[in-house]
Amino acid sequence: MCHREEIRTQQRMDKHSKITCDIVVAGAGIAGLLATVAFGRLGLRVVCADPNIPMTTPDTNVADIRTTAILQPSIEFLKSINVWQSLVSHATPLQRLRIIEAGQKSSQLVRDFDASEISDAAFGWNVSNPVLLHELLVRVQKLDNVDFLSETEVVDVFSQHSGAKVILSDGRHVGTKLVIGCDGRDSKIREIARIPTITRRYGQKVLAFSVTHPIPHENSSTEIYVDEGPFTLVPQADFEGCPSSAVVWMQKGRNAIASLSQSVPEFEDAITERSLSLFGPLKLISPRVIWPVTCQIATRFAAQRVALLAEAAHVLPPIGAQGLNMSIADLRVLVDLAGQHSQDLGSLAMLNSYHRIRIHDIRIRSTAIDLLNRLTMSNNTLLHRIRATGLSVVHDWAPVRHGIMRFGLGIG
Repeated sequence: MCHREEIRTQQRMDKHSKITCDIVVAGAGIAGLLATVAFGRLGLRVVCADPNIPMTTPDTNVADIRTTAILQPSIEFLKSINVWQSLVSHATPLQRLRIIEAGQKSSQLVRDFDASEISDAAFGWNVSNPVLLHELLVRVQKLDNVDFLSETEVVDVFSQHSGAKVILSDGRHVGTKLVIGCDGRDSKIREIARIPTITRRYGQKVLAFSVTHPIPHENSSTEIYVDEGPFTLVPQADFEGCPSSAVVWMQKGRNAIASLSQSVPEFEDAITERSLSLFGPLKLISPRVIWPVTCQIATRFAAQRVALLAEAAHVLPPIGAQGLNMSIADLRVLVDLAGQHSQDLGSLAMLNSYHRIRIHDIRIRSTAIDLLNRLTMSNNTLLHRIRATGLSVVHDWAPVRHGIMRFGLGIG
């Protein structure tokens, strides 16, 4: 196993000095680092603070080989901030989506959606999370107008009409125009801003892991629908010369916990059966990660001098590769508005526009994903037939098929 390389951006700040910047980004996950790079490239002074020490490596042969599917509109944004160019050689194209309705054991319905019907490009690309984090940290290090503070947390924010004062965990105070909360579903920034959330729970959990298999995936992402939720295989780069896929398996909570505790041979037998043996025997090559399935939407995406982005604003069930792609859509809107409001960055007018634009899209997508997830959870025979009929209608009528593909991608 390869060593993880510890990367820490040099902290140029004097701990006893008064700090002034344009933007404070709370959180240095993928979304937080993307925000830091995007605003840093605009020439703004950015401070990014995270309570953890970033651990990453450019090598994909590590214990954590989880991946993120980045759809085409998000790739265009990554190109615009000069990030995608270094990622593409490590990414696997997602050319086709295969959906299999297998809720009725006596029959299976299979439908393929090919990106070539609506675009010359693939639906998107699957990228290793360690590679993505590494490349973003490299870019943060190269920006002289960005200060990255590891092992440092935003503990309080005092907002006024003219600006905000941020209190850091090491005692320093930062004067800023805008605070961006990229600190996850349990966001401290959202709590400080007193923004409530609306949460739906499904009694499901997700198991995420990576596997190898003898039958090639041919750049097709495969979603298999039976009871409890989908079992999705997303193509990724070969692992030690074998075809490989990232897997997202949604189950009832107690069943997911039971799967997590299985021995590796038992688990491999179970996931091979769950995959309908489409790719031959599946072999586990990563740790199994588990988390609850929820739909959590902040009632507002902004407050005075504060914007919420990514999981601080919205968390949806992991269906349709919407997670990071919705986060990048948030960032794209916020960057555009920053350009329009260069003289009043972080103003009430700017942040009201951000909330209005993004809440509309998030509500539509969360409603669609919530409905789809509830349909997939049921073991009702009638609902199985409705799912199969709906899939046939969506696929077999070209205008509807193309419209659904464009909606999923966020095009038009």
